[in-house]
Amino acid sequence: MHLIKLNAIGSTNSYLRQLSSRSVVEDFTVVVANHQTKGRGQMGSQWSSQQGRNLTVSVFKDVSFLKVDEYFFISMAVALAILEALKAFEIKGLTIKWPNDILSDNKKIGGILIENVISLNKPKASIIGFGLNINQTEFENLPSASSLRLISGRVFDLEEVLQAILNSLKCYFSLLEKKAFNKLKSSYEQQLFRKDKPSTFKNPENQLFTGYILGVSKTGNLQVLIEDEIVKEFDLKEVALLY
Repeated sequence: MHLIKLNAIGSTNSYLRQLSSRSVVEDFTVVVANHQTKGRGQMGSQWSSQQGRNLTVSVFKDVSFLKVDEYFFISMAVALAILEALKAFEIKGLTIKWPNDILSDNKKIGGILIENVISLNKPKASIIGFGLNINQTEFENLPSASSLRLISGRVFDLEEVLQAILNSLKCYFSLLEKKAFNKLKSSYEQQLFRKDKPSTFKNPENQLFTGYILGVSKTGNLQVLIEDEIVKEFDLKEVALLY
């Protein structure tokens, strides 16, 4: 593992992407920023983080051993690795809100953004970015956000949490390389927020409907039991889970 620490950067994902376009990047290269000014989330959303209080990290991972339709297993592995690491710090009520938000007691404490590196029209590697709220205590206009400190009442050592997550990532990347897809999928589904509970969803037309989350497909679509006992699959652009 090659670790790069930066004081401030626009986006750790963008930094790694630019680095990979100029030179060969070692597998499992990790970039950590003390302050990220242009952090990004899913669907072009912004990730806001106070300087020096949270983790903003990107990891370069060779995924040339995967097929394109197996790429969601990367997201599964990373989410599970983060949950596993946080359990060691006795963080309670940990779940994964599909597709890649990390929750504790139904509050968002982290998110994952995965971007692919293409070479000769074939996926070659992934840049795995994740942000985790550690010691931040105020989240302006973000009522659903929280942090490890707010949840536990403790102040955390950022380096200790980072090392725990990176060690956990090694284990889950090993499962990914062994193509232990059934194990990853089963574990991911067990941790899904609101699985098997009546939930409310919104479609792109802002229409609301109810259903039960059953799991995910291997490509990452959300499988929902809706009215008339119909199981329907949705991708990220087709549905938003509200509560």
